[in-house]
Amino acid sequence: MERKWWHGETAYQIYPKSFRDTNGDGIGDLRGVIQKLDYLQELGIGVLWLSPVYASPLADQGYDISDYYRIDPRFGTMDDMDELIREAKRRNIGIVMDLVVNHCSDEHEWFRKACQDPDGKYGRYFYIEKWTEGEPLPCNWRSYFGGPVWSKLPGHDDRVYLHLFHRKQPDLNWENPEVRREIYTMINWWLDKGLAGFRIDAIINIKKALPFQNYPADRDDGLSSVDNMLFEAEGVLDFLNEMSDETFRKYDAFTVGEVFNEKPEELPLFIGDRGCFSTMFDFAETVLNQGPEGWHVQKPVTAEQYKAACFASQRKARDVGFLCNIIENHDEPRGVSHYLPAGTCAGPYGAAAKKMLGGLNFMLRGLPFLYQGQEIGIENVRRERIEEVDDIAARDQYRVALAAGLSPAEAMESVNRFSRDNARTPFQWDASDNAGFSVGEPWLAVNPNYREINLAAQRGNPDSVWNFYRALIALRRNPDYRETVVYGETAPYLPERKNLMAYFRRGESQTLLVIGNFQAAEQDIPLPGNVRRVALNNLPELSIASGVLHAQAFQFAVLEI
Repeated sequence: MERKWWHGETAYQIYPKSFRDTNGDGIGDLRGVIQKLDYLQELGIGVLWLSPVYASPLADQGYDISDYYRIDPRFGTMDDMDELIREAKRRNIGIVMDLVVNHCSDEHEWFRKACQDPDGKYGRYFYIEKWTEGEPLPCNWRSYFGGPVWSKLPGHDDRVYLHLFHRKQPDLNWENPEVRREIYTMINWWLDKGLAGFRIDAIINIKKALPFQNYPADRDDGLSSVDNMLFEAEGVLDFLNEMSDETFRKYDAFTVGEVFNEKPEELPLFIGDRGCFSTMFDFAETVLNQGPEGWHVQKPVTAEQYKAACFASQRKARDVGFLCNIIENHDEPRGVSHYLPAGTCAGPYGAAAKKMLGGLNFMLRGLPFLYQGQEIGIENVRRERIEEVDDIAARDQYRVALAAGLSPAEAMESVNRFSRDNARTPFQWDASDNAGFSVGEPWLAVNPNYREINLAAQRGNPDSVWNFYRALIALRRNPDYRETVVYGETAPYLPERKNLMAYFRRGESQTLLVIGNFQAAEQDIPLPGNVRRVALNNLPELSIASGVLHAQAFQFAVLEI
């Protein structure tokens, strides 16, 4: 594998709207990110991904872009963006922006012109079909946010347009070379500004299986998951390689793809040495127990499922390239609430369990990608009424649950478990009002537990979750371990042992054993050799006798064997 500058780094995702507000309007901004660059440098971050800050009506929190060349005034100015890129680079932090090009906003100039003349140049920038009231729609695909993927074209009763996501997010027609040229010009404009690269949103969706056709319905609404279409779509890599040749490869830019539906044989084409992306997120754990029926039937993830998914991904990528390892992001519930056994976070072993989960994920081969607040163990937030929920996906799932016969209280339980609002509550900086996020009223209510869980409380505590994450990042950079941690192979150890996740990281001249006791009960773990050094431990003590590790509740350790 060709070695790249980013391989040994730790990446961090910021959701700007909820990170730090400097002007008191309750919305995080770019100046807030600039103010916290020293914090990120202290943590040890080398790659920083910003969720969208482009001009947007925020129908889907910025993933509906109305102008790719402007910063939304809510977040600041282009001067702020230029300063952020410059100041981050001075701290050896590369800025990565979101690239959202499967769709734009219905308020984008292109779509407005398409509405004015559906048969003209800009009408061909989108998927616009003729349709007669009372007749079937062009296909029965279900939007990711619920309902049909077709809506009436504004100003036209005889036309509909395609939107795989929200109706305010019309899909761009990648079959049109003019659209692709517009996108490549925009990408290069940003790379010329000094960006380190892009996180590429929902990119598999750019290739549709055409002509439009129906698929078997998988809910009572008579619609079919978009996944059924994506399974049959062919040729997305032709688009992606063209995009890479015209943009990323010219700049040696770092790119990470949000890819859910790749075919197994395509992985080298995505992230191999000549892949169209540098890396892509590992979502094997994220999609566990998901199904077309909805959140209300989704079962909790077990330790055995989590372990098996991680190891399967490591095998898949072993001879190909790097994956990005995550336990949460802006679209998912908080990892500690999602993957740990119910009630663990609030129990006596909460801090140890949070460290264990973070360590097991972080030490896998690949690029560790932290999400804001993960480093202090922020948890899911509970809302009592659907009116308190901002997330449009959660609102749709609430309706799905009610339609399935659940009571409002039961429907809210599934919303509280999986809502994207869980990840989007403001960062918990300290115990002051609004968690130190803003002097104004936050756009989304702060998690009420911020007085107990916040950065200020953890910074001075050597046993805190935050200091543990700093130790993980320092271990990755430590010259004594760097080669093994970054490039060593991953091999499971005792995979059949229930509620134990253990694996080797083997370098050319060093072997590390990573161990996590994924339960509250103690267990004895036979060791495969003598322990030369304890590289990391999440508890004050580590008990080893006669070749056996006596692991305490949720104990995590990295041992040099």
